Amino acid sequence: METVKITLVKSLNGRHKKHIATAHSLGLTKIGNVTVQPANEQTKGKIAQIGYLVKVENN
Repeated sequence: METVKITLVKSLNGRHKKHIATAHSLGLTKIGNVTVQPANEQTKGKIAQIGYLVKVENN
């Protein structure tokens, strides 16, 4: 199965509550946190919502 590596590169302070909740649902809470998620439609939608806060790499 294809996966993506997601890294939080910007702070969640002062962001919209929905964007913070989306980051937390991906397992990202602090700058520098890294998570590996499956490359499915749900993950792509979450990345699209908070794309300005994260760096995404294909595995």
